[in-house]
Amino acid sequence: MRDSTSRSRGSRRQWLLGSLGGAALLAGAGLAWWRQRTPGIGPVASAPTDTVAGVDFWSLSLATPDGGTLALQALRGRPLLLNFWATWCPPCVEELPLLDRFYRENSAKSWQVLGIAVDQRDAVQRFLARSPVAFPVVLAGFPGMELSKSLGNLSGGLPFTVVIGQDGVVAHRKMGKVVDTDLSAWQRLI
Repeated sequence: MRDSTSRSRGSRRQWLLGSLGGAALLAGAGLAWWRQRTPGIGPVASAPTDTVAGVDFWSLSLATPDGGTLALQALRGRPLLLNFWATWCPPCVEELPLLDRFYRENSAKSWQVLGIAVDQRDAVQRFLARSPVAFPVVLAGFPGMELSKSLGNLSGGLPFTVVIGQDGVVAHRKMGKVVDTDLSAWQRLI
């Protein structure tokens, strides 16, 4: 009789531990999904007209790899594709030629592209010397991650792209590598 009771308790304990493990796995998967999701299309509360870390987004001036500065105010009033990237990020590097082609094909249609490098000046200079792009690139370093988070990058990952309409409102955000279908859809938004 004792063997049957011991086996029954052991089975219940295994079932309980298995159930707890399964629940933890589901909770972890749900949390990962929630953190990786990106906000959808449409006007978004955190538009660039809001302040970023206490500073008006459009009043920011960021350093360029060649030692100059770019005032974001100069980009205001036309559709703008902001792309947060780094030289050490393979998907970032892979999407740059696509963004460059988009810029070359659409800059006459008033589209702007701005690459915001979350990286060090030397690394960006070396990279751009090997793989130049036609659109402007600015350096944001580590503080660039805070800027990207203020624009909706919930997970703090790269690459991260934000499309801002000519009205200064965020029209779309994308976490991850940009593809041709994204660019086509964004052209129709603005």
